Amino acid sequence: MKILVIDRDEIVTQMMTSRLSENGHSVVFEHVKSEGIERVSKDAFDVIFVDPSPMKDTRSIALNIRRYAKAKPYLIYLATDQETTTTHSVQMGCNDFILKPLNPEDMLLKVENAARLKKIFANLGDISEDFPNAGGIISKSAYNQICLSAMDRSGRYNELAYIMSISIDNYDEIRQLDGEYNANYCVSKMARHIVRMRRLSDIIGQTGKNEYSILLQRVDSEQEAIDAANRFAANFDEISDFLPAQGNELKININLTHLPTGASPYGYVLNKKFDTTAG
Repeated sequence: MKILVIDRDEIVTQMMTSRLSENGHSVVFEHVKSEGIERVSKDAFDVIFVDPSPMKDTRSIALNIRRYAKAKPYLIYLATDQETTTTHSVQMGCNDFILKPLNPEDMLLKVENAARLKKIFANLGDISEDFPNAGGIISKSAYNQICLSAMDRSGRYNELAYIMSISIDNYDEIRQLDGEYNANYCVSKMARHIVRMRRLSDIIGQTGKNEYSILLQRVDSEQEAIDAANRFAANFDEISDFLPAQGNELKININLTHLPTGASPYGYVLNKKFDTTAG
């Protein structure tokens, strides 16, 4: 990914540039904030690290970066206050933060989170194949707009939100083995169960030919989102009416992604077996 570091500390920028470049990222840096903001107006960056010191108003700097940025960057606050929290950094207009002195592994983890979030919204924003509203499930384009709104509300109103994606990972394998009708039947039956299991406040969108995503809005804690994912996994483990007709396995992948950090506190693959010798 293309990364910009805005920090007047040359030792820090050199360390960050070296470590990020080793991991395949393209990195540039600016020591002067005004020049950094001018840089983002000319070049598109995926991730921007920014240390606002000696200025105190981090939010105004973050908003200026977002106002002038050519793309929608993932913004990471380089914090020196040990009391800084994710909630604090999001309220200031950033996606997340990292404490100084920097932990290189934490820095790389934040970049991975940024890449995950970028991939999700790149898919949501690609409407070359949109999906219709049907049976309590909205189109991908509409779901994208609601998720973007949830990102905005997380900073404005401190609302926790998560995207839970549920997919049939071996959809193509089922299609080759059992035919397209049976593969699509599995996806359709999965969608019906998702609609049945969701809360009234959850919003479901079809985000791929073999994937549905649920926006968990205004959850009280990360554990509540994890409990919801576990509940879906447990329910799917008990259901057998959408197994492939001739295939012997169905792989259901369930993942959580926090908005707006892109952190993934939960990932689970459920392998459902189908006994072709039964009966």
